[in-house]
Amino acid sequence: MAAVLALVVVVAVNREDTAPVSGAAADPPPTADPLGADIAGIQAQLKITPNNADGWATLGLDYVQEAKNTVNPMYYPKAEGALARSLQIMPTGNAAALAGQAALRAAQHRFADSLTLAQQAQALDPQNSMIYGTLADAYTQLGRYDDARGAVQQMLNLHPGTPAYTRAEYVYELAGQPDQARVLMNQALDEATAPADIAFCRYYLAELAFTGGDPAEALRQVQLGTQADPRYPDLLEGQAKAEAALGQEAAAVADYAQLLASTPQPQFVIEAGEYLESIGHMTEAQQAYALFDAENSLFTSNGVQLDTDPTLFYADHGDPAKALSFGEAGLRIRPFVEMDDAYGWALHANGRDAEALTWANKAAATGMRNALFAFHKGMIENSLGQKDAARTDLSAALAINPHFDPLQVPVARATLTQLGGPR
Repeated sequence: MAAVLALVVVVAVNREDTAPVSGAAADPPPTADPLGADIAGIQAQLKITPNNADGWATLGLDYVQEAKNTVNPMYYPKAEGALARSLQIMPTGNAAALAGQAALRAAQHRFADSLTLAQQAQALDPQNSMIYGTLADAYTQLGRYDDARGAVQQMLNLHPGTPAYTRAEYVYELAGQPDQARVLMNQALDEATAPADIAFCRYYLAELAFTGGDPAEALRQVQLGTQADPRYPDLLEGQAKAEAALGQEAAAVADYAQLLASTPQPQFVIEAGEYLESIGHMTEAQQAYALFDAENSLFTSNGVQLDTDPTLFYADHGDPAKALSFGEAGLRIRPFVEMDDAYGWALHANGRDAEALTWANKAAATGMRNALFAFHKGMIENSLGQKDAARTDLSAALAINPHFDPLQVPVARATLTQLGGPR
């Protein structure tokens, strides 16, 4: 991973598929659903000019973003149709539609297909910085971290704005350099003008704070993000998680309830359920887990293969065979560091600890400071009788972030006590 650290920010006059894409100098007046308004406007224009290939490509890309915003995968077939229509109208030289298809495949967790399409788009439009962002996202999720670094560098060279800086931030985060990552995210924030981009940057500054063990700073960043854009969907998750870590139980319960009603992303649903279980709200926790099961089926039926979320969920909640099945499928489509860790944990849940440790070591190899990775590795080592190594890794997990998981932190503490206490 040494090559990852060679990024050079070129000064001149943009994560897995969530980095901001706006770059406008000014924003339209706020509406309840600005993206929905944009979609309606493009649809109306296409009724007048139905052979506008760029219009269909833009509509397809907007459908992809709306699917993310609303956690509704049924927008993906709509995106597929719009992008196909664009290519039907303009079958050659249509970089916009190919880039849109690349973004769609990434959202569907079909990262190899996303990479191929992004490469085709880049060949047609090599000066388009956002295409390099899509390339970087695909390379990252395919575990090709040096290639991702190169694509981010190209993006920085072409247009060192918010989308490029946020991707550069993730390069440093993966390499285990959170201080440098924070610098890049603050640069992204300095360049951001759109409320959604400001909120995005604040959310990920909150994530850096929380994963580094500082929930108070995380909550502060979330509140600043909410001031910029109260509609930004992920901020409520960051707020609930920070409140939970700070012991603000009533606020956390209320915010998780609102989150499940407004933005039930699979990862958020599991997180909410596990927090509710940790404080004894078992009925509500089971409802959240049932919701995740239903969502997993809905995503699958709309062409989206979830990977780390079901792998970890079923490993932690009593279905190790199902966890292993999702882990094996996930590795085929997303051989990324998070999937390495999740697959190792699924192997551990199935009693295959020697194999599990190989994958846990692979997850640790980038240097990323991740408390959950360290916890998983420590528990696997403990099962193998490697007590000193287990004690070291479990101590590291709690040192990195003593709030990393509401159900697993007590397990880490209890296991460390059995091993003689933290190092």
